[in-house]
Amino acid sequence: MGSIPDPGELTELTQPSFDDFQRQTSLMTSCTLLWKELSDHFSSLEQDLLNKSEALNRKIRSLDNQTNESLNLLRHRESTLDDALQIALRDIDNRTEAALAALSRVREDVEDGDGEVDNGEGLMLKLKSFCLKMDALGFWGFVMGKKKELEGLRAEMPEALGECIDPAKFVLEAISEVFPVDKRGDKSGNDLGWACMLVLESLVPVMVDPVLKSRMLVTPTVKKLAKDVAEKWKVSLEERGGVENVKTPDVHTFLQHLVTFGIVDSNDLGLYRKLVIASAWRKHMPKLALSLGLTDQMADMVQELISKGQQLDAVHFTFEVGLVDKFPPVPLLKSYLKDAKKVAASILEDPNN
Repeated sequence: MGSIPDPGELTELTQPSFDDFQRQTSLMTSCTLLWKELSDHFSSLEQDLLNKSEALNRKIRSLDNQTNESLNLLRHRESTLDDALQIALRDIDNRTEAALAALSRVREDVEDGDGEVDNGEGLMLKLKSFCLKMDALGFWGFVMGKKKELEGLRAEMPEALGECIDPAKFVLEAISEVFPVDKRGDKSGNDLGWACMLVLESLVPVMVDPVLKSRMLVTPTVKKLAKDVAEKWKVSLEERGGVENVKTPDVHTFLQHLVTFGIVDSNDLGLYRKLVIASAWRKHMPKLALSLGLTDQMADMVQELISKGQQLDAVHFTFEVGLVDKFPPVPLLKSYLKDAKKVAASILEDPNN
């Protein structure tokens, strides 16, 4: 039989060393710290998820409330539309008589020959008279003769157009003499783009949806007529040789027509961009470009203007659409001055000048 090991010897063989205890202690400490770190991390994640979930729920509740409010407003508008129409129809005769009576009171302010108006009240009454009677051609003829009173017309026209039974249709009929094509026999007459722009811009505050500000309240019938007008203008554009050969006032009128009647077509953004670039010097083009849905292309359009040597137009665009940080104006203006000096020097050196 084998010998039995001495108990003291066995204890000595199995007893862990102090280093083993230290390693185990260090390992336990590391595990504890790691567990605490993981626990804190997951607790933080859980809290973040709870916060985001609560924020999302608040946003959903807010959107639900806004949706319900909009639906209630739309239902209310729909329910009151018939009543409002009846009231408007009953009131139209009274308002017409009141306008005509007021016109007679300021008869001394209106000249018999060409309808010259001496004050703002007379101008407003004259405009309202045409609008109340839905006399679009008379309205257009009156406006054409009042270019010298442009600021007065701009101030009074929106209110006057509000008197029309159908302002949108009234405006389409009014400008039909020269847009989408000029029907005047004498094409050498004065350009009436200013009058078209004035009437179209004045219609916007009359037709904009008071609740959904980005939408125009245009009836489907009138919107179809407006689309037909736009298509006819595009056909005439091709007949005139394209974007390069069209007059800037015509371009401005066409683009404002699209915005005013809410008939911007996303499939025509390429055409809109070319037209805006070709008429970039016009004061209202940057804001008009935004209304046409060209917001995402504005940076590229500014770059295109710079590449064409139109630094001043580029600066105008950057200020209007908020791209000053991306296109600082000072370098652009310096570049413009440098190019202008080169042009001036070449002109001075030309012996034919």
